[in-house]
Amino acid sequence: MAAPRPPQAYETFIQRFPKLGAAWELLTEGGQEGPLDEKTIRLVKFAVAAGALREGAVRSAARKALAAGVARAELEQVIALAAPTIGLPSAVAVHTWIEKVHLDKDTTPPE
Repeated sequence: MAAPRPPQAYETFIQRFPKLGAAWELLTEGGQEGPLDEKTIRLVKFAVAAGALREGAVRSAARKALAAGVARAELEQVIALAAPTIGLPSAVAVHTWIEKVHLDKDTTPPE
């Protein structure tokens, strides 16, 4: 499945600052090197975004994770695992952020 399109605000920013866009792409590529598979990478990136309480990053990471085959239940488990560290109010906030993330297909894992 193709990666979701970035938000228009990102596209506009990168058009205005193309060198920052190129640098961002290099950082992204560098992080992909290693033994982790795509699904695990997406779960880790989601967990980092949730721990940092970055709403935009949480939504982006959730969209990309779902597109990579991560089930919504797996994202919810990451939030539950983070709750003792980030606190219950923050975990609830992160959960509400991903409730707004929609995909065109069912993200329930196969039985």
